[in-house]
Amino acid sequence: MEIILFEPEIPPNTGNIARLTAGLGLRLNLIEPLGFSLDDKSLKRAGLDYWPLVDWRIFPDWAAFVASWPGGRLVATSAQAGTHFAEYEPRPDDGLVFGPETRGLPAWLLQEIGLVYRAPLRPGVRSLNLATVTGFFLGVALSRLARAEGPA
Repeated sequence: MEIILFEPEIPPNTGNIARLTAGLGLRLNLIEPLGFSLDDKSLKRAGLDYWPLVDWRIFPDWAAFVASWPGGRLVATSAQAGTHFAEYEPRPDDGLVFGPETRGLPAWLLQEIGLVYRAPLRPGVRSLNLATVTGFFLGVALSRLARAEGPA
């Protein structure tokens, strides 16, 4: 399973997600343009001393990322569109795609991916924090995968 951040904008969110992927041994893919510099202090502070453990790649755009993708499903996440996350049946080679904090994934990308899941939000709540929703979806996915595999 991999995490894909499409045009992330806020350094502490990306730093927190980097720390999450380092801790779980997952790859983090960053699609440019980024809303910050990779040497941003708040990015590094949020990732603490875990950056050497992060398996991460950066791509100049979506097309470059797709050209390098090894063939697992890409699963888009959205605050407003798609199927309720309770219906998500994860696969170990899924790539979870998250959009920029202020605008989410663009409609053309949701359409291209086709497989879109949304978090359960109360009416009037526009979205969740990017790092929070990444942890939420990843926790659901890894829990369901572990249950499907059975006891170790």
